[in-house]
Amino acid sequence: MTTKTPITIARGDGIGPEIMDATLNIMAAAGAQLDIEEIEIGKAVYESGIKNGIADSSWASLKRTKVFLKSPITTPQGGGFKSLNVTIRKSLSLYANVRPCVAYAPFVETSHPKMDLVIVRENEEDLYGGIEYRQSQDVMASLKIISRPGTERICLYAFEYARANGRKKVTCMTKDNIMKLSDGLFHKVFDEVGALYPDIEKEHMIIDIGTAKVAAHPEMFDVIVTTNLYGDIISDVAAEVTGSVGLGGSSNIGLDFAMFEAVHGSAPDIAGKGIANPSGLLLGAVMMLVHIGQGKVAADIHNAWLKTIEDGIHTGEIYREGNSKKKVGTDAFSKAVIERLAQKPSVLKPVDYSKAPSGGLILPALQPRKEAMKERVGVDIGINWDGSPDDLANKVLSCVNDNLELQMISNRGTKVWPKGNPDTFCADNWRLRFMGKDGSTVKTSQIIALMDRMNKADLNFTKSSMLSTYDGVPGFTVAQGE
Repeated sequence: MTTKTPITIARGDGIGPEIMDATLNIMAAAGAQLDIEEIEIGKAVYESGIKNGIADSSWASLKRTKVFLKSPITTPQGGGFKSLNVTIRKSLSLYANVRPCVAYAPFVETSHPKMDLVIVRENEEDLYGGIEYRQSQDVMASLKIISRPGTERICLYAFEYARANGRKKVTCMTKDNIMKLSDGLFHKVFDEVGALYPDIEKEHMIIDIGTAKVAAHPEMFDVIVTTNLYGDIISDVAAEVTGSVGLGGSSNIGLDFAMFEAVHGSAPDIAGKGIANPSGLLLGAVMMLVHIGQGKVAADIHNAWLKTIEDGIHTGEIYREGNSKKKVGTDAFSKAVIERLAQKPSVLKPVDYSKAPSGGLILPALQPRKEAMKERVGVDIGINWDGSPDDLANKVLSCVNDNLELQMISNRGTKVWPKGNPDTFCADNWRLRFMGKDGSTVKTSQIIALMDRMNKADLNFTKSSMLSTYDGVPGFTVAQGE
């Protein structure tokens, strides 16, 4: 008797229930051995008062099955509602988001018929930590988090994925010409990990030109690895360039859990009309079947889907007169895939998952951290102030003594004192940089005493950030203009 693999599903919102029904019907017809548990997530759960869109009982199911096939959901606007996708990814440590982006020319209209790339996106860190502050009447701030172990893990995954799937090149994309510490670390670790894979070509691109190249020349790329925000953006660019975002499936992979979904949203404007394309969720389900060791079923479904596309059986958003042969809705499209389950495409390249690793990739161990000598050399203090930089400096200087000196004042990242440009526009939140005199170390007690004097002088500080060196290398950046 064949053992069934337990999975959790959620039908989601908008078109979610329709495309989930189609996907489940196709998997059942293909002989997928699944023990399905269903949970409710999304709009109705949010509106019941659960701010993250998922009930405790649903978490229990996910932790039991460790595999989640999820339809898109609708997150209510405003009201402090958190993104359920981000919550699930971070709570279950689904560190790798994998999005294949493939052109299906000449059957799906695209300007890039040779496109076949995979985006591996770091899934837990970066600005998606959602750590934000209102620092003043005028200024909001977000904290960008990039860690060495998080970066090492996603880079290892990208190279292991490339090796397991016969890919020849991995491209890293960052903005380390501006964010020299955070994105600089991502680039540095990519280079270190890449050295372990001499059989795979490596390259780095700045994210802005890299995104432009993905849009204009996607055939240049094979595997792309990048941070959370950049990966989110270029994934949608790449999916659109293939011919339709509706054809994109994705996986979210962790050490113990995995989630599979379509890349598109819940499309409430077409919900209930029977015209939604189930392809994105279906291809996400194919990735799921490979992950749980049912590669034969996955290949049968994927090849039948390719044959359906090749035969011109298309839903409305990819249907084109003269290119497509028959315009169908959700149900008819799923039935067309089922009818072709024993077939393979003749023009598009058939898939074969017989050698795919069951249970996902196994990564090499992370390298142990090399402890650096940490020395505190100063502090940045945020101040609300409505006057001029010179007036602020004069007031602050009266509070400075001990072993500290006011080195610089910046506004929105640009130096405005000393010798600032009078044309620099300033908001009402300022950064004061205090450093130890003559490069000396700084004690916590000295910083506390300074802030106490500033407080008594009615200087309204908002935050403080300790400044340290690591093996003599500054762990902080200079302001623009320094």
